[in-house]
Amino acid sequence: MRFSVITLFPEVFHAYLAAGIMRRAAEKSVAVFDIIQLRDFASDRHRTVDDYPYGGGPGMVMKPEPLEKAIKYATKDGLPTLNVLVSPQGRTFDQKMAKALSEEKRRLLFICGRYEGIDERVRASLVDEEISVGDYVLTGGELPALVIIDAVVRLLPGALGDEDSLKEESFSWGILDYPHYTRPPEWNGLKVPEALLSGNHAEIARWRRKEALRRTLRNRPELIEQAGLSPKEIELIRRLKEEEYESDK
Repeated sequence: MRFSVITLFPEVFHAYLAAGIMRRAAEKSVAVFDIIQLRDFASDRHRTVDDYPYGGGPGMVMKPEPLEKAIKYATKDGLPTLNVLVSPQGRTFDQKMAKALSEEKRRLLFICGRYEGIDERVRASLVDEEISVGDYVLTGGELPALVIIDAVVRLLPGALGDEDSLKEESFSWGILDYPHYTRPPEWNGLKVPEALLSGNHAEIARWRRKEALRRTLRNRPELIEQAGLSPKEIELIRRLKEEEYESDK
């Protein structure tokens, strides 16, 4: 899958994409990354990509001409492309959207805004999708773009060393992940739960499911209603609520 990014700070991407799963995905040609410096498409010797906003007000606005040239450069090979603007005004990114993007047949082209944002005419005529990573303000679109790329790449076949790990991650089954433990079996007086030491795979699976439900109930209860739980799991939720009620007395 091909990923292109238009940014004023390519070094942010070069550092992250050269490490860990992203690097391995690139080495295996699971993902191809093309990072484009927006200033290369400015028309003056100062490489200007922003200007004062019409109507006044604080900050600067990214000019349309360099953005258009950069987008044309990124797509000059003629491959179908989904132009994505990372923006607080976009749809909120989640695991369902990550899965949908990972199944895209088009190249994903991310446009990273800075300052007060991009000229509205670019948004209206050259952007296919706006995506937000949350209701807060960041300095620019680089971090949100990396968040989306990371979440999408790890869903691509062959990106992870152990494909089974995807099935048990948070949100993959609609709820949060269960607690994880490793050696030693006791640390600072805290012991690994007996179920995990039993060697009984069915018991381990039951414990993990129960603790995942417990964690979701405590931290993200709104996910419970969307998780498509079985009757046994619904009954387990009822008992967990009773346990929480008793512990709070």
